[in-house]
Amino acid sequence: MSGAHAQSEGSHAGIRVKGVYAHLDEMLTGIDRLKKAGINGFDVVAPLPRHEIEEAVYEGQPSPVRWWTLIGAMTGITSGLLITSLTHMDWPMIMPGGKPVVSLPTFAIIMFECTILGGAMFTLLGMIIHAGLPSFGLDKAIQDPRFSDDKFGIVFTRASTKDADRIVDLLRGSGAIEVTTGDDTIYEVPNV
Repeated sequence: MSGAHAQSEGSHAGIRVKGVYAHLDEMLTGIDRLKKAGINGFDVVAPLPRHEIEEAVYEGQPSPVRWWTLIGAMTGITSGLLITSLTHMDWPMIMPGGKPVVSLPTFAIIMFECTILGGAMFTLLGMIIHAGLPSFGLDKAIQDPRFSDDKFGIVFTRASTKDADRIVDLLRGSGAIEVTTGDDTIYEVPNV
């Protein structure tokens, strides 16, 4: 399934609720109303990544991927220093004429390249983990093919049964073109 996928905090055992939106601004209104009502535990699905969705779901908090990049860069520069230093120390025949065997200026290029490589690889790993990829265990309600085409969605995979009616009312009131609960949330592609 392609598209942006962001998960909100919290989830409980309960019932599925899915709201399908034709327009981004209506879905953003739905997210805002759910948050103001104190209801969490929903997934937001979109056919394309939009910064407005990130701002609404994460409330302006920076991405946790930046920490993966920092750790990767630190691991890379350390690895670059260790690889070059240990290589030079392992070859005793290299006698640089009284100069130090471990010399930072001569290792700077390799350390820089390892920093970039480590930062890039850890950033990729962080993006994969935080985006929920690969999506093998994705709930069937989220796998609605319309979310990969032109529709936006808010999906509760485990909404509390006592909040289900309130969630349905909030989704309908925010402009959802379709709100379904239970097994009706699983969209079957019609035969045409």
